[in-house]
Amino acid sequence: MPILHQMHVSGNCYKVRLAARQLDIPIALKDYGLHDGSTRTPEYLAKNANGRVPMLEFEDGRMLAESGAILWYLSEGTPLAPADRWGRAEALKWMFFEQYSHEPNIAVARFILQFVKHPDDPRLPEKTAGSYRALDVMETHLATRTYFVDEQYTIADIALYAYTHVADEANLDLGRYPAIRAWLARVKAQPRHIEMPGVDV
Repeated sequence: MPILHQMHVSGNCYKVRLAARQLDIPIALKDYGLHDGSTRTPEYLAKNANGRVPMLEFEDGRMLAESGAILWYLSEGTPLAPADRWGRAEALKWMFFEQYSHEPNIAVARFILQFVKHPDDPRLPEKTAGSYRALDVMETHLATRTYFVDEQYTIADIALYAYTHVADEANLDLGRYPAIRAWLARVKAQPRHIEMPGVDV
């Protein structure tokens, strides 16, 4: 059984747990602490030189890091991955958007407020502004769509759901985003849904 090296409070790790649960793929969990340096030990760095989670470790010794790569690996050939070339490119577009424009703002603001507990952190105004810019893009797209790609629930939705559904933990107000709120409800209603931090898969 593959082992997911992860932290329960991480949205990037949650994405993998959610996809695995919805695809009925059994995985074991190995948890790491948020501030204990356990992903910086020589043992862990030998498996993932970047020293981060999530990482999926396979029984044959292969290691796959980065949440987007793991999502693609798990979902290939399933309804969670678009079947056509354009759909796959669209899913990748939104997953890149999540990692470059969305997660670095919402996740970092959440981290500062919930885990560092430093509301006066000088980075926070910039991260909050960036979060709203990303949410504005999502709202515009979802105003005329059910899901992000091909009107079908895919790993692009999973990637964006992870930190959007806990945006309140970053002191972000979703009240002005009706399309996002409706989309969040649709994602939550998907079969075999789990919340973050969620239960073990």
